[in-house]
Amino acid sequence: MRLTKFEHAALLLEQSGKKLFIDPGSFTTPITDAANTAAIVITHEHADHWTPEQLNRILEASPDAVIYGPEGVVAAADGFAITRVDPGDAVQAGPFALRFFGGRHAVIHSSIPVVDNVGVIVNEQLVYPGDSFAVPEGIEVDLLAAPASAPWLKISEAMDYVLEVAPKRAFGTHEMVLSGAGKRMAADRLKWATEQGGGEFLDLQPGDSLDV
Repeated sequence: MRLTKFEHAALLLEQSGKKLFIDPGSFTTPITDAANTAAIVITHEHADHWTPEQLNRILEASPDAVIYGPEGVVAAADGFAITRVDPGDAVQAGPFALRFFGGRHAVIHSSIPVVDNVGVIVNEQLVYPGDSFAVPEGIEVDLLAAPASAPWLKISEAMDYVLEVAPKRAFGTHEMVLSGAGKRMAADRLKWATEQGGGEFLDLQPGDSLDV
């Protein structure tokens, strides 16, 4: 399975000639190469994780792609056929085995409603929590997509999350709200946390790929 990191929170997984997109949102370059997409996972309803324009581009190239998301996404994306998934659900989307966990977005502020959020485990290898610090159960994590910055986190919390998960490998996501200096600082902190558990931190930049 091959992973490509896009800007902010968007990821592409490729296996056996099929594609899986995760969280193609407003901070991500328009997705145009989307032929042979089996599925799209949207972890929650916020625009930096999905937009109608991004979904339409993907569906134009792959009209049979299945879109998965929690109840909040079903309600927010009412113009699209969203297959609802909840924590504990497991589905097969082409060559991708998807298992969902978590359930709620991290708290941004007491004045802002907490929305549904599902993390996703892909082929029991990649763990992506969406906008949360949910820890997946029943898995020794091979590769963690670790949130690096957001209105709902401080770097100590992100470090503690990586320490708790103790992945073999990790890379940062959700970092488009940072300056260049801020990205380097966050990467250094997440690298330290990953290495405490004997893991390797991968400083992936938008467009970088790796084999999982």
